[in-house]
Amino acid sequence: MDFNVKKLASDAGVFFSRAVQFTEEKLGQAEKTELDAHFESLLARADCTKNWTEKILRQTEVLLQPNPSARVEEFLYEKLDRKVPSRVTNGELLAQYMTEAANDFGPGTPYGKTLIKVGETQRRLGAAERDFIHSASINFLTPLRNFLEGDWRTISKERRILQNRRLDLDACKARLKKAKAAEAKAAAVPDFQETRPRNYVLSASASALWSDEVEKAEHELRLTQTEFDRQAEVTRLLLEGINSTHVNHLRCLHEFVESQTNYYAQCYQYMLDLQKQLGSSKGEIFSGTFVGNAESPSPAAATSPPAVAAATIPAVPTIPVVPTIVGVPNTVAEGVLNPNEVKPPASGTRKARVLYDYEAADSSELALLADELITVYSLPGMDPDWLIGERGNQKGKVPVTYLELLS
Repeated sequence: MDFNVKKLASDAGVFFSRAVQFTEEKLGQAEKTELDAHFESLLARADCTKNWTEKILRQTEVLLQPNPSARVEEFLYEKLDRKVPSRVTNGELLAQYMTEAANDFGPGTPYGKTLIKVGETQRRLGAAERDFIHSASINFLTPLRNFLEGDWRTISKERRILQNRRLDLDACKARLKKAKAAEAKAAAVPDFQETRPRNYVLSASASALWSDEVEKAEHELRLTQTEFDRQAEVTRLLLEGINSTHVNHLRCLHEFVESQTNYYAQCYQYMLDLQKQLGSSKGEIFSGTFVGNAESPSPAAATSPPAVAAATIPAVPTIPVVPTIVGVPNTVAEGVLNPNEVKPPASGTRKARVLYDYEAADSSELALLADELITVYSLPGMDPDWLIGERGNQKGKVPVTYLELLS
């Protein structure tokens, strides 16, 4: 018990000494041991690394999980060292709603079929998002957290110890300085005129007492200087390790970018596939507006005003099918419409802007480049999803879904 009390008293004395030294330094009444410029640059670099790592980590978490409540829940599970429960992504939830709506509306209806197709794509997008979040969390967020919760805590702990060692060193320097000043004063003005015995003895022994105090202060100064130098070297080594931390974070950043690239590439491919699947449905909408039915025109179309009729793409007169002559190839006789053998109508063709690049599947189709302008018109008997396109001397079938018809 006595040992503990003595240790407690000693610790309290050290703490008080450090507090006095720190206060006097802030008030400008005490000298402070300055670190070398290289050490100060290492400290500034470490602080900068810690601050930016925290900001990047926090904002990446917001990017991967915008819901703050979900982030708090994941943080609590992580601190409790428990597995985070699986959470349905927004895309997967939307896919579920679309599938249920399609079942209610009728999976055989055009709207129901489209809901099923879009819902399946949303499900795939949600799964891709889940994989991306998992990959980014392991390859990018975890190393950043490990630095902040591991290496940086160690650096901060050693820096606090170094700060205490510096305060002890400066306090010892201050005590030594005061002891030497008192010793010099006692040696310079000895009081041998005292008549009272007690004062005479104290005056005669003052110089020896201060001499012992100086030796004790010098001994403590050597010890504190050694401890300070040792702690400064330990802290320096940890601070220099920040360079390897940057290298590790750079590698993790490359992995994060690769994961994000793969994720967006998957999403792009899924949407392209969905666009192709929905092409026929979109073509039906366009065909009802721009392509007339050559076989059985409706009465409404026959009696429509001239302004509305002019908005439709005129059809080339029907090509009669003639009997096949033996030995003479005739695509018209075979009932196959060859765009290269059909002349455009004299009037009523329309201009169209190409929305996406299109690669021709065969010689009957026309390859397209995004943003170019072509002339289009329809032919009787054609698939409503296609039009005839002309660009200069080139002619061929083009898909309606890749065009924006201009007035």
